[in-house]
Amino acid sequence: MEKSALIDVLKIQIIQQLNLDIDPKTITEDSFLFGDEGLGLDSIDALELVVLLDKNYNIKVGNPEDVKEHFKSLSTLADYVLENSSVVA
Repeated sequence: MEKSALIDVLKIQIIQQLNLDIDPKTITEDSFLFGDEGLGLDSIDALELVVLLDKNYNIKVGNPEDVKEHFKSLSTLADYVLENSSVVA
């Protein structure tokens, strides 16, 4: 799967998993996932993203540093999925 296609899928999955009331078109690949800029997700949302990665991509996130580094934006999250998932081809 190409990165841009994966980003589009991740947008929808994140919105559904976190019950966000936003239009996927308003999220860019460089939108920050956490903090005041971007989606404004919090630590509970981070746990939900870990569940999403496990459920949909068979990725087990064990290291908290992975969350900080790879959950910055949709682009970094997509890179992480592409590097670590056996499901995405």
